[in-house]
Amino acid sequence: MSSKQPVNDSSRRDFIKRSSMLVAGGAVVGGSLNIARAAHAFGSDVIKIGLIGCGGRGTDATNQALNTSGGDLKVVALGDVFNDRVQAAYRGIKGRHGDKVDCADRQFTGYDAYKKVLDTDCQIVILATPPGFRPVHFAAAVEAGKHVFAEKPVGVDAQGIRYFLEANEKAKQKNLAVAIGLQRRHERKYMETVKAIQDGAIGDIILARAYWNGNKPWFKERQKEWTELEFQMRNWYQFNWLCGDHIVEQHIHNLDVINWIMNDFPVEAQGQGGAQHYRDLNIYGEIFDHHFVEFTYKNGCSTLSQCRHIPDTWNSVSEHVHGTKGSADVSGSKIYDANGKVIHNFGDLGGDGHQQEHHDLFADLRAGRIPNEGETGAKSTFTAIFGRMATYSGQMLNWDKCLKDGLDVAPVSMLEKMTNFNFEAPVKPGEDGLYAHPMPGRTKVVA
Repeated sequence: MSSKQPVNDSSRRDFIKRSSMLVAGGAVVGGSLNIARAAHAFGSDVIKIGLIGCGGRGTDATNQALNTSGGDLKVVALGDVFNDRVQAAYRGIKGRHGDKVDCADRQFTGYDAYKKVLDTDCQIVILATPPGFRPVHFAAAVEAGKHVFAEKPVGVDAQGIRYFLEANEKAKQKNLAVAIGLQRRHERKYMETVKAIQDGAIGDIILARAYWNGNKPWFKERQKEWTELEFQMRNWYQFNWLCGDHIVEQHIHNLDVINWIMNDFPVEAQGQGGAQHYRDLNIYGEIFDHHFVEFTYKNGCSTLSQCRHIPDTWNSVSEHVHGTKGSADVSGSKIYDANGKVIHNFGDLGGDGHQQEHHDLFADLRAGRIPNEGETGAKSTFTAIFGRMATYSGQMLNWDKCLKDGLDVAPVSMLEKMTNFNFEAPVKPGEDGLYAHPMPGRTKVVA
């Protein structure tokens, strides 16, 4: 669950001034943040936003942040590896929000664009690059003394999660807000459904089920002017060092809901998966097109998890929980008794979590509350990574062992060295133009 560090009620201006003193004080103690920059960062009652990662999700998240009410907001910096992404985001956000966008001369391109955004006077950054970069960008944002809204997932391997968690502890020390884009936790219908389950509406939980079964993902055909690295960056969803596989990129949402209900994280996982249909569809990447995982929690309860991208198959994006007194269609916001009769229906309480999470974040900041969803976001991300490790290896795996010794797919040291598209790509296709896929029973996932 997220935590909030309460601050006495005050005007937003007083809060911002006090925040600048806290951050500056943290700089004196920790020695890791420039004092002048920290003191200046909150010297105005306009909340200034920087966007790192200008694709569709980053653009939408920024628009949603600017939709919030209760005070002035302004976008002051944009950054992305690709210039076309920066320009598209600028046009899209400016077209909707006009004067709230003031970054005509602060649009940065390249692998170091995130550093340039962080060097501006933005007070909060939205991190929406491919998730392989999230741990590096998050740590840099915390070091720079910025509040953070980080899209999920927050990493793609065990090392990245450990790196993120370490930076999150520093964020707490510096009194920095950390919000994570697991928007279901902000939808009122989900909140009430989960609360009813936790209050005993279906009795003791016996079994949970989670699904993200859909159609084939997007794919961009290789262009002759692209290097191998640019091809992979343009198709980031298809490569583990950037995406983590779709069990991590998408199915994290459903797994996070189950973790939320359980108020815990799984201790064991085993599963299976494959990728034959992707090859048949000429989608050239290295991820699986289907995963099935059995997660076990320390209380003995199991979650059966499915995610799939295969056309003409059964589709469902949902979560379900079964108990000794009834069951819950969590995504449908309905709770049933043992005879199948609906006893609670929270469907009218509101959804649109993508917007609501920003309403909640900025309302907290304006009220002087400092939310921190970092640990929850990191551990739900690792739940999905844990599942991928199980399907790739075909082994029964232990959470603690995997978090401690899981093999890297996006080493932090590699990501920090990338400077341009001529950098050697982490994975390469074979002579047939195809990338190697994991082989259960052969693929090693733990050192």
